[in-house]
Amino acid sequence: MTTENDGRLASLKRPLLYLMSLLYIGAGVMHFLRPKVFARIVPPTLPRPLTLVYLSGVAEIVLGVGVLFRRTRRRSAWGLVGLLVAVFPANVYMATSTVPPETVSERTAGVARLALWARLPFQAVLALWAWWYTQDASTDPD
Repeated sequence: MTTENDGRLASLKRPLLYLMSLLYIGAGVMHFLRPKVFARIVPPTLPRPLTLVYLSGVAEIVLGVGVLFRRTRRRSAWGLVGLLVAVFPANVYMATSTVPPETVSERTAGVARLALWARLPFQAVLALWAWWYTQDASTDPD
């Protein structure tokens, strides 16, 4: 049974694909422009933080571009889901550590800390968004 909401959601699938792609490509590029910022949030138990930052940046760019093409969309979307799972420990570390967010004044540190905690469940939203593009390719935008 198809509802009116299904039609609205389907009509948003293409623009949301472009938005998702742009967000991941942009985030990936930022890994190269500000690598030390990203390296600060790599949990200390993981080796070679800068290498991990660059690898995750490359993955975000490649997967962000990959979802744009029907031929690679499903694999790239699954890759984004996997990437979100892989970087989740860094997000947890960022929320639970005493490492202050860079460029945040002391006055806004509380709000920044709250945003870091809010980011954790938002990762599930991002994963579901990417997962949406792993579904039946016949309904995918071209």
